Amino acid sequence: MVTAAPTSLHQKILGDLQGKILSGKLAPGARIATEHELAETYDCSRMTVSNVLAKLARAGLVERRRKAGTFVTRPQSQAAVLEIHDIKAEVLALGQAYRFELVSRDSRRSTAADRERLGSGSAGRVVELVVRHFAGDRVFCLEERLINTEAVPAAAQERFHDIAPGRWLLDSVPWTAAEHRIGASSAGTERAALLSVPATTACLIVERRTWRAALPVTHVRLTYPGDSHQLVARFTPTSV
Repeated sequence: MVTAAPTSLHQKILGDLQGKILSGKLAPGARIATEHELAETYDCSRMTVSNVLAKLARAGLVERRRKAGTFVTRPQSQAAVLEIHDIKAEVLALGQAYRFELVSRDSRRSTAADRERLGSGSAGRVVELVVRHFAGDRVFCLEERLINTEAVPAAAQERFHDIAPGRWLLDSVPWTAAEHRIGASSAGTERAALLSVPATTACLIVERRTWRAALPVTHVRLTYPGDSHQLVARFTPTSV
C-alpha cells in the first residue's frame, strides 16, 4: 500500500489561505491576519508564514503594505486595456432607470466549447448565465457568461436574482489578469429576439476573460445594439 506524502506546514498554510481567498471567504480588500497571529495559529515560525505570504503576493492574490499589513488584492482595472465597468453604473450615468432580467441559469459539467471559451485545459463544472440589462424600457445589453466554479465555488449556490453576475463578481472575486476582445456583428435571430431589435441590427460585441492566478474565472460576451454604446479610452504617452 502506497501512502501519500505528508503535507508540509508551509503547504497547509498556503492551501488554507489560498482556499479562503479563492472561495471568497476573504473578500477583495480584506486584511489577512498578521505574521505573528498566523505563527501562533499554526504553531510555526514567522519565517514560514512570511514565505507563504510572499508566495501569495507573487501570485497576485495578496498585497503586502509596509506597516499596514497584508490584504487580499483588489481588481486593478487600470491595468486592463479597457476598464471593467459595472453595467448598472453605465446605465445610471446616462440618466436612465436600470434593471436586469435573468433569462436563464444552468449549472453543469463543462463541455469542450466551454473550456475553449474559458481558456481552461481541464474539465470541471460551470455556471452559464444569460442576462438582459435594461436602460429604461429598452434592452441596453445582452450578457452571456460562463463562470468557472473551481475558481469561484460560491457561484454554484448564487441564484443571481437580486444582483447581476458582473456586479457580484466585481464585489466578490479578486482577479489578477483580464483579456478583452472587441468586434462587431449583426445581431442574428436568437440574440435579436433577446435584444428586441431586427436580426440585421449592427451590434458591438465585447468579449472578456479574467483569471485569478492560473485559474480562469469567467468568460463573458456582452452584445450592445450599435447605437446604444461606445467605447472610450484615455491614453498618456510613454517616455522613449
